[in-house]
Amino acid sequence: MSAPATDPAALRHVFGHVPSGVVTVAALGSAGPVGLLVATFTPVSLEPALVSVNIGRSSSTFPALRAQTHWGLSVLADHQHDVADRFRLPSAQRFTDLDWTATEQGAVHVSGAVATLTARPVQLVPAGDHVIAVLAVDDHRTDSGAPLVFHHSRFHRLEKEILR
Repeated sequence: MSAPATDPAALRHVFGHVPSGVVTVAALGSAGPVGLLVATFTPVSLEPALVSVNIGRSSSTFPALRAQTHWGLSVLADHQHDVADRFRLPSAQRFTDLDWTATEQGAVHVSGAVATLTARPVQLVPAGDHVIAVLAVDDHRTDSGAPLVFHHSRFHRLEKEILR
């Protein structure tokens, strides 16, 4: 099925065919943790260590996040779909009864994630209705487990590896 590139609903359907990880981006604000959920986390460079996330310009959380020097990125585990659902709530409710930790710099990580990164925004690039945030990675860790995957507007678990 073909549709003009200017049809947002059709384009969203096309984008839904691309699976992605589910990542929280969070920092410690003046009134506590602030954060949002992204499905557009991308490793950018090893030297220097850079990653990027895309954040909607209409996000009410982005201004509070942008005011912080360090952001915590948490790659959610396949059993954390409830955490992802929580980040769909109003920002004031996202961290209620949620286990999290903060670094000395104020980066907030969700407990139980399969990977976390502490990063600093180094470039914010306007891109249509989003902002591409390029982040310098200061620290990272991984745990065992599989990531939560977002595909066709739903959360999924990875299937077994296809061996060749």
